[in-house]
Amino acid sequence: MMGLRAKRVISDLTIYIILSVLVVIWLFPLLWMVLRAFDVNTGFTSLTIFPQKFTLDNFINLFSGSDYEAYPYGRWLLNTFLVALGSCAISTLLVLMVSYALSRLRFSARKKLMNIALLLGLFPGFLSMIALYYIFNQFKLTNSLIGLTLAYSLAAGTGYYIVKGFFDTVPTAIDEAARIDGASKNRIFWQMIIPLSKPIIVYTILTTFISPWCDYIMASVFIHDTSKYTIAVGIRAWVTDRELVNRMFTRFCAGSVLISVPIVILFMIMQKFYVAGITGGAAKG
Repeated sequence: MMGLRAKRVISDLTIYIILSVLVVIWLFPLLWMVLRAFDVNTGFTSLTIFPQKFTLDNFINLFSGSDYEAYPYGRWLLNTFLVALGSCAISTLLVLMVSYALSRLRFSARKKLMNIALLLGLFPGFLSMIALYYIFNQFKLTNSLIGLTLAYSLAAGTGYYIVKGFFDTVPTAIDEAARIDGASKNRIFWQMIIPLSKPIIVYTILTTFISPWCDYIMASVFIHDTSKYTIAVGIRAWVTDRELVNRMFTRFCAGSVLISVPIVILFMIMQKFYVAGITGGAAKG
């Protein structure tokens, strides 16, 4: 008995040690970047992990530095917010409507459409970027924030699976009772189903907002004008300027930290609904 208990203790201790090491490996680069963002030494190299002197100048200079016209961080931040917000609104609307239709309506091609959408979702999105670029270029929508917003949004309906699973858990008796009272499918969806679907709506908003907020690949293909860059593309251009990054590396760290703050705050506020939405969607998904 003691031998079995000792083996269990050793096994648990080994797991805890491995997990602790992995946590340190994962958190250390993030901690180092946050600390460098407040470092008074603006160069790339630093002899210490913790800054010898802390400053907020790196954050202030993001919006007023001497290189602001060449690297307009504030403009990039606004572009990213507008694209993410527009994409979030369109994508959320599309996902909710497609998911509800597939959950409630029965038509001949329903299963085939669901299987095709599920199959397409297995492929990385960047495989279609070149085709999308040429299509959007014909409509003069490349190098445009509107075009980039549409590029993020148009295929959103194929990500129906989790949201449809949530709608499957909503009793169909609600729909039937409303139809008996004379309500149309449109009214049932907007006035009865949507108010009951707060968790999955929050989940959809979070996922559709975060994706364009953090994306680099799609934005780098569609946007070429510096003033229209999103944060990811702008910071990437910043890093590739070797002279600039050696001179103002801490400003780059400050920009990277600042762009993550809204997502962290948003997730902390809506975490309860996010978990409820994804678990509810998995129930019958």
